Amino acid sequence: MKPTSKKNKKTKPFWERAYQGHAYWLGKTKLGKVTLAGKNHYEWQAAGRAGDSEDLESAKKAVELAIAMADKQLDLFRE
Repeated sequence: MKPTSKKNKKTKPFWERAYQGHAYWLGKTKLGKVTLAGKNHYEWQAAGRAGDSEDLESAKKAVELAIAMADKQLDLFRE
């Protein structure tokens, strides 16, 4: 009998379409969101940052960049 091995599968964040926007998820945790604020105007929020953009692709890239920067940023006050 062969022992079954579980592969350590790392989950990747993914985009999910929502009403007038998109959400960026990692499992069941929402990492960020992009909402439609008007014609050709998108607002994004992620990792304590926010901004706006004229197209959806650049707003999504901004969310991904904000999350990547938050992962790499060091704490100012360590205990």
